[in-house]
Amino acid sequence: MTTNALIENLEKLLGSPRDGALLRYSLGSEHLKAGDWAQASLRLREAVERDGNHSAAWKLLGRALAEGNQLAEALAAYEQGIVVAQRRGDVQAVKEMRVFVRRLRRQVAATDERAATASPP
Repeated sequence: MTTNALIENLEKLLGSPRDGALLRYSLGSEHLKAGDWAQASLRLREAVERDGNHSAAWKLLGRALAEGNQLAEALAAYEQGIVVAQRRGDVQAVKEMRVFVRRLRRQVAATDERAATASPP
C-alpha cells in the first residue's frame, strides 16, 4: 500500500469510534513520510491533545516542526516530550529527544550568528 493510500484509509477513520491519539499519531507519521510536514504537525498536535502522555507523538511532532523550519516550536515540543518521557520512564525517548534538542539549539545559534553578521552596523 502506498503512503497516499494508507493516508486515505486512515483519514476514513477520523471521527469514528477508532479515532484517537494513536490514529492521529499514525496519520502524522504517514504525512511526514510523504513530506507534508504541515499536515504531519497538525495531526501530531491532535495526537498530543488527545493523549499528552504519548511521548512518541511529542518526539515526532518535534521532528515535523523542525522539518518545517519552525525551530522554536520544535524545541518546545521536544522539551515537553522529554518531560512526558521522563515521567513515563521512557529512557530511550528522553535520550533521543535530548540529542535533537542539542542539535536544534546549535542550528538556532548558527542561524542567529549568521543573521547578526549579515546585518549592517
